[in-house]
Amino acid sequence: MTSELGPRYSFKSIKTCNMCGSGPEQHDLMGQRLNGSQGSRPWKKKGVTTSVQKCKRCKLIFSDPMPIPLDLQDHYGVPPENYWVDGYFKVEENYFGHNLNRFRSLMEFKPGMTALDVGAGIGKAMIALNKAGFDTYGFEPSEPFRSRAIERMGIDPDRIQLGDIESIEYPEGKFDLISFGAVLEHLYDPSFCLGKAMRWLKPGGLVQIEVPSSQWLIHRLINASYAIRGSNYVANLSPMHPPYHLHEFGVKSFEENGKVNGYGIAFHEFYICQTFMPSILDGPLKWIMRRSGTGMQLSIWLRKS
Repeated sequence: MTSELGPRYSFKSIKTCNMCGSGPEQHDLMGQRLNGSQGSRPWKKKGVTTSVQKCKRCKLIFSDPMPIPLDLQDHYGVPPENYWVDGYFKVEENYFGHNLNRFRSLMEFKPGMTALDVGAGIGKAMIALNKAGFDTYGFEPSEPFRSRAIERMGIDPDRIQLGDIESIEYPEGKFDLISFGAVLEHLYDPSFCLGKAMRWLKPGGLVQIEVPSSQWLIHRLINASYAIRGSNYVANLSPMHPPYHLHEFGVKSFEENGKVNGYGIAFHEFYICQTFMPSILDGPLKWIMRRSGTGMQLSIWLRKS
């Protein structure tokens, strides 16, 4: 359901931090975020903004009010060919290999262990998990992506459901591993979804998550450049334009949420990724991020209590 201006939204006021439950007195207003790419001078662009808040207790970053599209397919019902060239449909030999090695370092692998890929996309991680010996399942909320997983990638349609985590169901204690690769930041209620995943997980099982870090150095530098010029805009999040990030997370976000949903942190690391800055600054910035734990992406492993 779109208009000439794009998707239509309702706006939900956020009363408590989704991950730790803190109230408004623990939330700092960071600034405003446009419903489009901001560039270096967002104050010169037209658009709709939403406020961006940061929880002082657990470092979760979120928008308040939260923009919710009247139809989620306005965001995610786009054919995958619109994003990637044909090479994207090839599964590299070591695809998901780093995560598989990490799993084996945290838990003894036994053939036939069960795995679930949340937001399976076109099924590349499912293929890698199958090759590694897992009995693998997945689900995907985008109909075009699920169709490509079946038609182009050969995924068994009985193994990949169409739906979102709020509506999908699996038996309790079914899985040894559940993967959220670039998913949790898109969910409107990540704590609820983590709680649901923990019900599906076996005791001692692992959840693998990759999310944008709320401590990313580049965002902090951009925000400082906006502030120096007297602007209250921030670079964090993108709730109303691709890639539709609704949250950024800190390690503390998961430490606090584990008290609610019954898990502990088994391991975490930060991926540096791109800097999107002039090439002359690339090396120094990556060195700082590596030393200070301020890379773009947080990879975190959760173990069910």
